[in-house]
Amino acid sequence: MWVATVNPVGPAPAIINTRRNPKLLVSLPASLSCRFDCRFRVGKLNVPAAKKQPKDLETWEPDIPESEKLSVSEKNGEGSDFGWLPAFPHVLIASMSNFLFGYHIGVMNGPIVSIARELGFEGNSILEGLVVSIFIAGAFIGSISSGSLVDKLGCRRTFQIDTIPLILGAILSAQAHSVDEILWGRFLVGLGIGVNTVLVPIYISEVAPTKYRGSLGALCQIGTCLGIISSLFLAIPSDNDPHWWRMMLYIASVPGFILTLGMQFAVDSPRWLCKAGKLDDAKSVIRDLWGASEVEKAVKEFLSVSKNDGSDLNGRWFELLEEPHSRVAFIGGALFVLQQFAGINGVLYFSSLTFQDVGVTNGALASSVVGLTNLAGALTALYLIDKQGRRKLLIGSYLGMCVVSMQAVSMFLVVYAINFPLDESLSHNLSILGTVLYIFTFAIGAGPVTGLIIPELSSTRMRGKIMGFSFTSHWVCNFLVGLFFLDLVEKFGVAPVYASFGGFSLLAAIFAKYFIVETKGRSLEEIEMSLNPNFQARDK
Repeated sequence: MWVATVNPVGPAPAIINTRRNPKLLVSLPASLSCRFDCRFRVGKLNVPAAKKQPKDLETWEPDIPESEKLSVSEKNGEGSDFGWLPAFPHVLIASMSNFLFGYHIGVMNGPIVSIARELGFEGNSILEGLVVSIFIAGAFIGSISSGSLVDKLGCRRTFQIDTIPLILGAILSAQAHSVDEILWGRFLVGLGIGVNTVLVPIYISEVAPTKYRGSLGALCQIGTCLGIISSLFLAIPSDNDPHWWRMMLYIASVPGFILTLGMQFAVDSPRWLCKAGKLDDAKSVIRDLWGASEVEKAVKEFLSVSKNDGSDLNGRWFELLEEPHSRVAFIGGALFVLQQFAGINGVLYFSSLTFQDVGVTNGALASSVVGLTNLAGALTALYLIDKQGRRKLLIGSYLGMCVVSMQAVSMFLVVYAINFPLDESLSHNLSILGTVLYIFTFAIGAGPVTGLIIPELSSTRMRGKIMGFSFTSHWVCNFLVGLFFLDLVEKFGVAPVYASFGGFSLLAAIFAKYFIVETKGRSLEEIEMSLNPNFQARDK
């Protein structure tokens, strides 16, 4: 029987392992006029500038009506702060994509045995692995294509179009009566997920108010965790009903319909509307989401980094070789490479064996503990990310010195428990503690921050393509780690492999310290101008 462990953190897909074949390890990983309209009085955001900004941006002040100005008590933080609420419904709908991502990560874990038996490939570990891993091939292609789609169509329409392969793939998989049909269904789902993993961080970063961009961005990870946990609970009847997997896959199409309908009422990114030449629509969105006092200031910032004639919708892939896009693309790709080689998938795979050693033989229970640990980490990130900042959380997640626990210590704690002849019960408890600490510290920084900070560092013109390139690196490295992890463990042992994960964690922390700039409290345009040498030269 298959025992599965899932990775509900950030964009990283699941790892499936099988006792039947321990060598197998696979990484999964027209419009209506109605819109959400939650209006609250939002105060002017104070955006600290790390770099000197253009003179006109420094001296210009919007003409704010008296009715829009904050009282002294509100400025001092004595009043309730609901500035995040107008954007929340739109972000919540977008996060449904992450829920769907998490659900598809977990949906194959339990029922794969029933699927293999019913479709006639039971005992064929290659086909069983292919049914799971073809998901990653679709995600790779989806990530590459997403940049051009979002540039041409905007996030809102791309979301709706992307639900087509998600819905069709789920239904085709549910109705499959052959291996070919289930493979095509899983491929289509992966295609849609690949687009969504790029699209959601871009959308949230562009519609969220600067002050709350990090907290709202953390909803991506929370959605993924909830999707995985939901799939685990829905898989419980599959133990008694060999055909229940079909119902689970039918259910997987429901969030796609919700996303399609919800995006009909959601807004498009005001930044995309501005560079598409729809300035009046952009002003309306800003007024609804950020407050009337922010309209003129935001539009002036938008126009300072992009053209209002549609020309910025035609960014070319070769522009990634030019500064400052090449630097941000390098940072994005490197962050995902380090994230994957820090070993989250390997740790999650080995966690199932660790739980078995202490007597937890129920795979669903072990996966639930892992999922709830991830959810706790995501909720912690939601609270800390706009308070401590992205850079500090990222470094703290990899080293464990700033926020909660040390990721490297968590890793080496497992190594210590394996290498040294301790009491067996104590050794197992240390292994469990090290695993939980590792997953938790990953979930508060390396998981959510990696996907959030890349669109924040990217330019308005090339944000979609930089994100597409970065996530392509993620899927490749995720596949490689899943492919070679068990072979490395068998050849070198668990402790050296885990020690290498700790080494990559340390390397990732050093990389974050020297290559990542803090983006907390800074508008996307301010960040772009500080990184672009053309703007810096103009300001001197």
